Amino acid sequence: MKICFVASECVPFAKTGGLADVAGSLPIALSKYDVEIKIFLPLYSVINRDKYDIKEIDNIKNVPVKLGENEYEFGLCTCKLPRTDIDVYFVDCPNLFSREKIYTNDEDEDERFILFQNAVIISLQYLQWAPDVIHCNDWQSALIPAYIKTSYSWDNLFSKTACVQTIHNIVYQGLFEADTLLKANFTKKDFYVGGPFEMNKLFCFLKAGIFYSEKITTVSPTYAEEIKTPEFGTGLEGILQIRSENLTGILNGIDTNIWNPLTDKLIPYNYSAENLEGKKLNKLELLKSLNLKVDESIPLIGIVSRFAWQKGFELLQEIFEKLIAENFQFVILGEGEEKYVEFFEEIMLKYRSNVFVYNGYNNELAHKITAGSDMFLMPSKYEPCGLNQMYSLNYGTLPIVRKTGGLADTVRDFLEYEENANGFSFDEFDSLELFLAIMRAKKLFMNKSEWKRLMLKGMGEDFSWGKSCENYFQVYQEECRALNAKDAKL
Repeated sequence: MKICFVASECVPFAKTGGLADVAGSLPIALSKYDVEIKIFLPLYSVINRDKYDIKEIDNIKNVPVKLGENEYEFGLCTCKLPRTDIDVYFVDCPNLFSREKIYTNDEDEDERFILFQNAVIISLQYLQWAPDVIHCNDWQSALIPAYIKTSYSWDNLFSKTACVQTIHNIVYQGLFEADTLLKANFTKKDFYVGGPFEMNKLFCFLKAGIFYSEKITTVSPTYAEEIKTPEFGTGLEGILQIRSENLTGILNGIDTNIWNPLTDKLIPYNYSAENLEGKKLNKLELLKSLNLKVDESIPLIGIVSRFAWQKGFELLQEIFEKLIAENFQFVILGEGEEKYVEFFEEIMLKYRSNVFVYNGYNNELAHKITAGSDMFLMPSKYEPCGLNQMYSLNYGTLPIVRKTGGLADTVRDFLEYEENANGFSFDEFDSLELFLAIMRAKKLFMNKSEWKRLMLKGMGEDFSWGKSCENYFQVYQEECRALNAKDAKL
């Protein structure tokens, strides 16, 4: 089976969020099957060509692509995904991808990814490589299913190609003014109310992907159900309800080569479920290194997150003083909206012996927080999948989460699941419910034997890509069989 994996970011080359982790991990996991995978992404100027030995492909240079009234040229470069034999192809168009950031608010943001998607298809034509599946991710590659079935339908190279569209976060839909339709080389007759490209009179990349793909996936089973409702669907719930039979939720995995307390090189003391002594030592070392009060009996809550409204920090703001009064400590790492940055920094100044805040991203500190905290807090308003709760479970750090999306699929509350519990959760997006969940966690924290039992439950679970990969491969097989059966009838 030939799989073309298309994404706007991929570790280790370029990353802003979880999509990059999926793009860099899922293809590796799939390689255990009888598959040939090629990954495509833009060649951003932030990508270090020398570090990854990225080379130009001599016969794919200065390829013209007309987008409406504008014309661009692209080339194709390639390297191997580090420590694998998987080919990674980079669409090189400096006019569009030589920017300070991966994503921009520039006027040509739509053209950047229209060019990228056309370039992927044209590159496949140059390579004469016919994929059985093109796996598209988020809005930046969501026009490809439409192109395969319209603009490029003449090419038999794609006659047996199925498209899978994965929604990593439905809030990001690729919404642009209606004239983006013409830049994408569609016609005015293609744009009408309720049509595959129209969303509230705007052009919507993601809606096209949902409409034209054989299969739609998203990153957790619960999120697949949530996005079919007005509360979570952000306007796309209607088309998702229509395509409900073709929508499935597959929980993301985590890279257990990187997130493993027994082998993690970024934490001071390695440990395992069989020997938890290092867990205690990591906490003490974290407290000392951040100049916090060193007291093993005080529960330490870790947060590693974007500072965004989605993450539920307004709930925490309302109860933070009460939690400090209840003798909690916090280590917080993140960056984002200024109002949250200011709040956390003010709290740190006020309670310096019990609160540490790092504004920015620090991978080493993220690992130390995951290993050294007693509890990990994720009170999200919504969370398509979430990875940090799985990291924390792997490290014996009990998560406290709102029951939504992937958090609901991975964290089982102590009161609800009893013997099968691995953490704490609350239902309503409400500060009192969050406070009560944290206090329940504190009560159990005082019961060392029960606390250890939950720790070991979480550490014994398998959050690797194995199961998720199996589910994706099954989706690919189903769609390939369906296309072949359709051809047979014709």
